[in-house]
Amino acid sequence: MKISFIILLSVLFFSCNSNTTENSVNNEGYQPQVEASASDTLTTHLKPFKENLPTIGLLMYNGVLQSEVVATSDVFAKPSEEGEQLFNVITIAETKNPITTEEGMRFIPDYTFDNCPKLTALFVPSAYDMYAQVHNEKIVEFIRIKNKETEYTVSNCAGAQLIGKSGIADGKKIVTWIGGGEQLQKDYPNLKVQNDSLVTFVKDGKFYSSNGNLASYVSALNLLETMTSNEHRDFVESYLYLDRLQNWNRQ
Repeated sequence: MKISFIILLSVLFFSCNSNTTENSVNNEGYQPQVEASASDTLTTHLKPFKENLPTIGLLMYNGVLQSEVVATSDVFAKPSEEGEQLFNVITIAETKNPITTEEGMRFIPDYTFDNCPKLTALFVPSAYDMYAQVHNEKIVEFIRIKNKETEYTVSNCAGAQLIGKSGIADGKKIVTWIGGGEQLQKDYPNLKVQNDSLVTFVKDGKFYSSNGNLASYVSALNLLETMTSNEHRDFVESYLYLDRLQNWNRQ
């Protein structure tokens, strides 16, 4: 009798957990399950999707350099000086499966290619090996489709290869990772590839690009200033303590 009761409890426990997992992701995008506890402050940090706000989309795929995802979210998720939310910042991947970054962290995408909302800006990051991404027609087509609706399309580092493959920035200036410009120009001759040994950031029309990695903060901050103001950019830079890095010396 005791064994049967234990088995019954186990089945009920597994069923409850399974239902929670299935409900955590739906066609409206990722909705985190919030469980109340005395010490949990998660609810105070959740930023709801607001349809009246510009939406910043961060493309992800396995092997992505996490700094290029984090940098953009770091910049655009900051509130105004009055504490108001200014943007929706969402992550997007081909499927709802967790993404494993180059550095080993796992990110759960908010949306997939199929249910991604309208974007104001799309950020295209990089990986150390871009072969799989450049040859994934679903990723390339997603960039083509979203570029038709975005006001801004941004590439960081070798994300420029996906921009080149998509053909959306033919005739435009672009920069890639330091040392990658010559090959990028050879592979996509219609791009106007800039000298990556001298140029960190490029803006040409709606297209922004950077060397990537921590230089992704440069592209994000420049676009932030375009979309808001110089004063808000200064506020975000102070929020991030970037002034501490500007005069940083190795101790």
